[in-house]
Amino acid sequence: MKETLVVDGMTCSKCEAAVTNALNEVQGVNSVSVDLSTGNVEVEHDNVDKSVLANAIEDQGYDVRK
Repeated sequence: MKETLVVDGMTCSKCEAAVTNALNEVQGVNSVSVDLSTGNVEVEHDNVDKSVLANAIEDQGYDVRK
């Protein structure tokens, strides 16, 4: 399953790494792709609830658009 989340506040490669690493820690996440210019984060996963993905990102200090 593929999910696209829109994340506000990411501005640099450290932001990208923080979000990528946080999502990769979530059980069931297979891959993460971050586009800093749009704020889009594509997550390929095995039926992980969207709120779990959003919480992992928000725990890093970023806002996920609902």
